[in-house]
Amino acid sequence: MGILSSNMANSDNEMAKDFHFPTSKKALIIFTRNPELGKCKTRLAKTIGDESALDIYKYLLQHTATISEKVKADKYIFYSENIKRDDIWNSSVFNKKLQQGDDLGERMENAFSELFELGYEKVIIIGSDLLDLTSENVTNAFELLTDFENVIGPAKDGGYYLLGMKKLNSDIFKKKDWGTLSVLKKTLENLRDNKVHLLIELNDIDTFEDMQHYTELEKFYTIP
Repeated sequence: MGILSSNMANSDNEMAKDFHFPTSKKALIIFTRNPELGKCKTRLAKTIGDESALDIYKYLLQHTATISEKVKADKYIFYSENIKRDDIWNSSVFNKKLQQGDDLGERMENAFSELFELGYEKVIIIGSDLLDLTSENVTNAFELLTDFENVIGPAKDGGYYLLGMKKLNSDIFKKKDWGTLSVLKKTLENLRDNKVHLLIELNDIDTFEDMQHYTELEKFYTIP
């Protein structure tokens, strides 16, 4: 799919206002950047170029869509810029929304808040740049929320690839240097009085060093 024109974007973005009646007590949020040349995986692009970085991000998005479809929960895809009706996120499976907020923390908080207001009892958010993430990882996280207040999937870069909760905790999303090594540590400090379960640590892909051991990605770039 190409980049939407402004008219198409405005039309499709009306989907963000649609009311989605819950069919489950569980909701899965997927945050994604619109896959546009020069606007995604910029740290990776510094090594392999914008086109290769875009191709790899599209591959990661497809992996995320595939594993998410298998999770038994209502699923919400939150786009960074514009909603697309016809893309890899099947509209019969994924409810489509726009991220709202000035930084990542505010955008995540608003997404969680919106879904809790709809009546969901367990809400999990995942990123879209992990080849190691499986549907079983996410399903297990939902199950763990029965006994824990929060579930977190630590990422090797000091952040997290999954965050689950049973009620909104706004402190988690404030006063964080997003994209730095301190995010997970400060998040756990916010949750020190909560019952938290940490999942297995996984690798998210932001730089060439993060991805060079994945042989399935070699077709997308020339080794520097």
